Amino acid sequence: MDTMRDRFIATTSRMLDEDPRLALVLAEISRDGFDRAERTHPDRVINVGIREQLLIGAGAGMALTGMRPLMHTFASFLVERPFEQVKLDLGHQGVGGVLVSAGASYDWPAGGFTHMSPGDVALLDTLDGWTVHVPGHPDEAEALVRQAVAADGRVYVRLSLQSNAKGRPVGGTGFGTVREGAGGVVIAVGPMLDNVLAATQDLDVTVLYATTVRPFDAAGLRRAAGAGPAADVVVVEPYLAGTSTAAAGDALLDLPHRVLGLGVGRAELRKYGQPAEHLAAHGLDPRGLRQRITDFLSP
Repeated sequence: MDTMRDRFIATTSRMLDEDPRLALVLAEISRDGFDRAERTHPDRVINVGIREQLLIGAGAGMALTGMRPLMHTFASFLVERPFEQVKLDLGHQGVGGVLVSAGASYDWPAGGFTHMSPGDVALLDTLDGWTVHVPGHPDEAEALVRQAVAADGRVYVRLSLQSNAKGRPVGGTGFGTVREGAGGVVIAVGPMLDNVLAATQDLDVTVLYATTVRPFDAAGLRRAAGAGPAADVVVVEPYLAGTSTAAAGDALLDLPHRVLGLGVGRAELRKYGQPAEHLAAHGLDPRGLRQRITDFLSP
């Protein structure tokens, strides 16, 4: 199976042929994959080199001319390093664009902490008007990139090497119901779904699947919480733990509720190892999730 990044490259290359409004701005990362597209569309495929602030500034300038810019590099270099330009060149100027990242929270541990970005979604939460997609499979990545390009606003698509075994429909912005139960609600974000399903396979819980996390589907969570006197909610995210707990709490503001946020911890793991070891160290493998979810839901 191809990766989300592979699918993004193939899909974007086709869209550049189809849509004269689309432009792609790169900062060296994935340039080889776009070699044909760069030769075919030299005026709309721009590589700025290792200059991530310019990556965002150039994309915003294209947006001011009426183009739909798609800006791509590793998450730490796309959101964290040029955050001022994301805030001002896109947000303050009121122009749209699509950020598509690679690397996720720890996809390339050998690259060290500079190439890890567990705080990217939380950082974008400090800005207004962003849509955030977190696909869990290459099929979903393709659909969500196409959806983002067809839109007009500011969109972040977070790609990862971690993937669920199969893709699911991702139309619209609401959470999908994968399993229904009466003992609580577990929201699995993107590539966390398979591990959540394994961890909760014999638990009486509702499992919701989220590939669009901003805007947060407050109505969907309320429906899943049901008409009971109280709601227990667990949010399992592949980035900084607790990123969406406030949004979940706001959705249930007038109901008694408890919310547990599971995700990547704040402590830096300095023995970089492999992605699976990071997953286990943060308690995001099925065994770790099982323990923490059952502890939280136990009376």
